[in-house]
Amino acid sequence: MSFNTFGKLFRFTTWGESHGPAIGCIVDGCPPNINIKEDDIQKELNKRKPGQSKFTTQRKEDDKINILSGIFEGKTTGTPISMIIYNKDMRSRDYETIKNKFRPGHADFTYLKKYGIRDYRGGGRQSARETASRVAAGAIAKKVLQNKIGKKYKVIGAVTQLGILGCDLKNWNDNFIFKNPLFCPDKSILKLWEKYLLSIRKAGTSCGAIVEVRARGVPLGLGAPIYSKLDMDLASAMMSINAVKGVNIGSGMNSAMLTGEQNSDEIFKKGKNIKFKTNNAGGILGGISTGQEIIASFAVKPTSSIIKSRKTIDKFGKNTSISVKGRHDPCVGIRAVPIGEAMMHCVLLDHYLMNKAQCVN
Repeated sequence: MSFNTFGKLFRFTTWGESHGPAIGCIVDGCPPNINIKEDDIQKELNKRKPGQSKFTTQRKEDDKINILSGIFEGKTTGTPISMIIYNKDMRSRDYETIKNKFRPGHADFTYLKKYGIRDYRGGGRQSARETASRVAAGAIAKKVLQNKIGKKYKVIGAVTQLGILGCDLKNWNDNFIFKNPLFCPDKSILKLWEKYLLSIRKAGTSCGAIVEVRARGVPLGLGAPIYSKLDMDLASAMMSINAVKGVNIGSGMNSAMLTGEQNSDEIFKKGKNIKFKTNNAGGILGGISTGQEIIASFAVKPTSSIIKSRKTIDKFGKNTSISVKGRHDPCVGIRAVPIGEAMMHCVLLDHYLMNKAQCVN
């Protein structure tokens, strides 16, 4: 399988399968002399690891990171950073009864038809287990950007819609997001969300979600106007996350319903600072960052592995039905929050380095 590497100057390559002995990644292009500890990476991994609440899969993984290379005396050396996470709580037996069946909504069918072989245990390489490696890479990108830009740089994501239930973005509270298991930014809606998701799980089905990621303190001028637009690369990064089916930058799809007056972000000067009245562009104009908050959101489809029986075919072409037992998230969008944050960090660092390489002044 090709295309396991993401990025241009700041790159990471992930490897491993859901039920294999380990997963991991190699980060290349990281600048030297950046203070990084395993704890910095572990802190980010702890946000997405499974089994932390009744609202996610009960697979128990420590997701403990081990750095194998690229760090000396607590600092990056500029050489490849290799990291590994050992899998511990695999239950491959859960997949024995369905190994010859294609799970509707999963990539089982396309994967087997393309490669002629597939690892049916938890989806193998196509499993969202791979995203732990991305979060590790994103933690490194975050540390570099904090070092280069300063404390004003911050990325934070949240679930802004759970199934059919939205929230009031005016109630967005950074501090509340990581104090609740649903990454909800609106305290007033949390109880209703919890009740709704428990009913979804009890019914043996699943629901989707919308995740919004915001980046603050991003310098003006990142991105290029044609084939490496910042919003283009962000959309590609978010779209690469498992189960993501749509991406918005700023007002995104809603821009089609706005008039020119409503959509244009008026510019004015206040003292010595240039300001924008609104941010429909999501902090990016012509593929280049404006210095405003960068806002990207993405839609995550419902978990395809559900208990409710669905019609399908097996690998021999016969009609059959399938009910997927085992441990699965009733909403995979919840644990996509730290993954979206990680991809935002990686894209922004990649563009930061490219901008430094071209615009030396």
